[in-house]
Amino acid sequence: MFQNFPYCLSPVANLWVVKLILLSTWTCFAFSLLLQINKDDVTALHCKVVCLIQNGSFKEALSVIHTHTKVLTSDSITFEKAYCEYRLNRIENALKTIQSASQQTDKLKELHGQVLYRLERYDDCLAVYRDLIRNSQDDYEEERKTNLSAVVAAQSTWDKVEPEDLGLQEATYELCYNAACALIGQGRLNEAMKNLQKAEDLCRQSLSEDSDVTEEDIEAELAIIHGQMAYIMQLQGRTEDALQLYNQIIKLKPTDVGLIAVIANNIITINKDQNVFDSKKKVKLTNAEGVEHKLSKKQLQAIEFNKALLAMYTNQADQCRKLSASLQSQNPEHLLPVLIQAAQLCREKQHAKAIELLQDFAEQSPADSAQIKLTMAQLKIAQGSVTKACIILRSIEELKHKPGMVSALVTMYSHEEDIDSAIEVFTQAIQWYQEYQPKSPVHLSLIREAANFKLKYGRKKEAISDLEELWKQNPKDIHTLAQLISAYSLVDPEKAKVLSKHLPSSDTMSLKVDVDVLENSPGATYVRKKGGKLTGENQQKEQGQGDVKKKKRKKKGKLPKNYDPKVTPDPERWLPMRERSYYRGRKKGKKKDPIGKGTQGATTAGTSELDASKTASSPPTSPRPGSITAASSAATSNMIPPRHQKPAGAAATKKKQQQKKKKGGKGGW
Repeated sequence: MFQNFPYCLSPVANLWVVKLILLSTWTCFAFSLLLQINKDDVTALHCKVVCLIQNGSFKEALSVIHTHTKVLTSDSITFEKAYCEYRLNRIENALKTIQSASQQTDKLKELHGQVLYRLERYDDCLAVYRDLIRNSQDDYEEERKTNLSAVVAAQSTWDKVEPEDLGLQEATYELCYNAACALIGQGRLNEAMKNLQKAEDLCRQSLSEDSDVTEEDIEAELAIIHGQMAYIMQLQGRTEDALQLYNQIIKLKPTDVGLIAVIANNIITINKDQNVFDSKKKVKLTNAEGVEHKLSKKQLQAIEFNKALLAMYTNQADQCRKLSASLQSQNPEHLLPVLIQAAQLCREKQHAKAIELLQDFAEQSPADSAQIKLTMAQLKIAQGSVTKACIILRSIEELKHKPGMVSALVTMYSHEEDIDSAIEVFTQAIQWYQEYQPKSPVHLSLIREAANFKLKYGRKKEAISDLEELWKQNPKDIHTLAQLISAYSLVDPEKAKVLSKHLPSSDTMSLKVDVDVLENSPGATYVRKKGGKLTGENQQKEQGQGDVKKKKRKKKGKLPKNYDPKVTPDPERWLPMRERSYYRGRKKGKKKDPIGKGTQGATTAGTSELDASKTASSPPTSPRPGSITAASSAATSNMIPPRHQKPAGAAATKKKQQQKKKKGGKGGW
């Protein structure tokens, strides 16, 4: 899982209590000329070191100090040396230099607090700032309180220590911001958001008073506050709003590389395995120069973890292995690198290697064995080995009696139809609570669930002891008593009869309902038959049986329209026609002569009548005018020529021909 984090405002890095003289480049050159005359002039050397520090030439200043160690004693130049080492990110050397001083001045204590904060020794840092605020009186009290609140915020965020109330008034936007960071560490997100809004207002108000500050400068100063607001939105699940605010900050291109790295990392956590191309771009922002000096160790560690996860999601297997192996070498006791490696092996379908890797780490780190075994069980379930997963889960001693674990094991065993093992899980959990938390709500809940489970699978004899325990705890529980009687009825009927005496009588259980009012209500569907007074035996029966429901009258069936009451109906009228005794089948119709078969224009029916050669007197081929009689002319006028006749199958034949033409494809010829 991707890890995101806030960006705490660190103590003011350039806070100098001592008032150094602002020297320009030509002044430094002037001191160099003086040193050519007298190389061992302590005052000139000291001023040159201060001048180089003011110009940001920390390496040169440190070189001058190391070159003239005999002249510049440790007590006279300790602060300048430690400050140069601090600015060059040689934090351990700076701490040694400060601790070697014979006298701890206020300016050394101030620098000592800065060094301890960078080393993440927040308890010692808090003690230093408390001592400074208590024993110093100058114009830098507000800055010290800001640094003190930053230390408290870091303790709450990284060490998960509940901060104590130091009585710091949130008069500046820096104090409001650090207070919000402390509230985020405690999970009080709504209060933290209010503090950030107050910090934004104070920041705008203080910066707008300066005429030289532009709106862009104000937005750049507010970037860190807006970044923390977006982080709270992300924690609250408002990822769309958080992502929009993150992108707005990146567009401003702030100069704080630490802030950019944190925002880029948090965007990656929102993207997860989606929008990986954008995540790849954001990863480059986390690799900026100097980031390692701006963020805490946990922040840098989380960024590296997210890089490995992103490599896994983008199918960069070699890169993922390389990053996770590097993380494991840097943090051999950390579980997450091992989980990333196991996840990568699972993506490559190497489940056996993943389980072996987790097993080896579990033996090396017993403290994380529970989480590792849970992961191993999940992998076994993914492989379909539910029984092996149950064995792994039951080996987790600190979790096997928990209700959630019991529920999971019983469900899995039930799926495998291993009822005996499921009952054994219930028994072991009940025994644990009987020994350590007897009669607790969880204990009684497990007993009830065990009894219901046994009754569900027909183990009534085994459920008796659980039901008796429940009934002893609550003798008024009628439901449990009924279950107990039902279980005893199959094992010991006499015992069931004895227990049935504890059931309440039917009179106490009956509901007091006014039947007349219920029947007269609009929703009543039952009507009691109102008859005359009943006497004798009928009255007794009526009192014993109660009201009798009125019978519904049968409706007379409808008769057919052609019904004749004098004619006896056919007894076989309900049978299908084919199954009746008098059915003889359908009469086949006369075959009609096929017309239109053969060659075009030929006919089969009436050909003899149309054949002129078969007639007694056939007219000549070219009749003479006036030679045809009236009868013959009338007969020929009613006759249809062969070419004008339409055969019966002509339409079907035409359709078949059209279909054949279509099958031929294009062309049509």
